[in-house]
Amino acid sequence: MPISAISFDGDMTLWDFQKVMRHALKKTLAELRRLLPTQRALDLSVEEMIAIRNQVEKDEHGRTWNMEELRLLAFERTLESLGRPDRDLAARLNNLYMKHRFEDIELYPDVIPALDQLAPHFKLGLLSNGNSYPERCGLEGRFAFVVFSQDVRVRKPDRRIFEIAAREAGCPLDELLHVGDSYENDVLGAYGAGAKTVWLNREGMESNAGIRADAEITSLTDLPGILGPGGI
Repeated sequence: MPISAISFDGDMTLWDFQKVMRHALKKTLAELRRLLPTQRALDLSVEEMIAIRNQVEKDEHGRTWNMEELRLLAFERTLESLGRPDRDLAARLNNLYMKHRFEDIELYPDVIPALDQLAPHFKLGLLSNGNSYPERCGLEGRFAFVVFSQDVRVRKPDRRIFEIAAREAGCPLDELLHVGDSYENDVLGAYGAGAKTVWLNREGMESNAGIRADAEITSLTDLPGILGPGGI
């Protein structure tokens, strides 16, 4: 069947999430140290803050879906680990983090050119386990459908989120192409749902999985070309 819709992952596909996340945490940590100039705060590292947040997500699995709520809980737990629990301060830190987390996002340079080429021919969408909605990252008006796991309470690679995306796109699953950087979440997830897949492998990583993507690219610049005659 011909492809009629393309869904894109967000983090590490359209922008460097790790870069902007660490940048936002550094800004937040500097503010924390300014407001709480204790030795324990001075010793706190970004890596420890990431580890605390990841543990909070595990602890809240199936209970808290909203990513900003998870981040707030992580700041509350961070302050508890410093021996200075303070929900108001946690909220202040969370607001500062979110400001930099979204305002300082930088799209990969291949994103806009690829979307410009594809938009006249396909219905484009954003399908993400994160929380960077299009209006938060310079992509407002670019997508015909938007599906976020925190809204539908299903996370990739669960096939149900791809079914939701196809329904939002108004096409059968075999006419949906999903593009993403995560082999497990994006490629295996979309394949298991019956959608077509493109692995955006910017770093040239190897995969030993028995299931292969329909196509593998290192840049979104390559995507329009593989969708032409003789392509996917």
